[in-house]
Amino acid sequence: MKQKLRQAVLVEGRYDAARLANLVDATILMTDGFAVYKDRALQSLLKRTAAAQGLVILTDSDKAGFQIRHFVTGLVGAEHVYHAFVPALPGKESRKAQPGREGLLGVEGTPDALILQAIQTALAGAEQDAPARRAGREITYTDLYEWGLSGTGNSAGRRRAFLRRLDLPPRLSKKELVRVLNTLYTKEELDRILREEGTPHE
Repeated sequence: MKQKLRQAVLVEGRYDAARLANLVDATILMTDGFAVYKDRALQSLLKRTAAAQGLVILTDSDKAGFQIRHFVTGLVGAEHVYHAFVPALPGKESRKAQPGREGLLGVEGTPDALILQAIQTALAGAEQDAPARRAGREITYTDLYEWGLSGTGNSAGRRRAFLRRLDLPPRLSKKELVRVLNTLYTKEELDRILREEGTPHE
């Protein structure tokens, strides 16, 4: 059974849209790659849709996907956006002769369960879908610093290793990282994970 969403979902291309249409019952919109940068009619549609029902942004985990994600967020307003992040998985889509520039699967090639999990995680903060808040302290920027994930000379490498360990895309900004971690974990849960598996810089 398809997951029914009140929010619209934005993907990059028609193959992503076709894939998503098999998984969710929702309004599915496309950026047509970087065309959204210049398509005024599409920009207007995205603004109106986001304001009316909210917009889940589900782009690839490569550089281009994050550029599009940030552009659309600024365009429609962050308060209307739910960020769904698929893991940065190496590979290529079956229809392509060669992998993409960064060698990562796009939304089109990501397993169903991971796409649905990304959407569920993105919407966990939505009032109508929010589960009861887990007991525990929220994760802060200070925690990222103390874990060696920001504010030090080699924190970028540590953060990438940490994100790979948690099956999260490596291009998450510090702000995005805090938001996603607070959706998935409490401070205590992450402390336990880091103790069990070793800190990112060990």
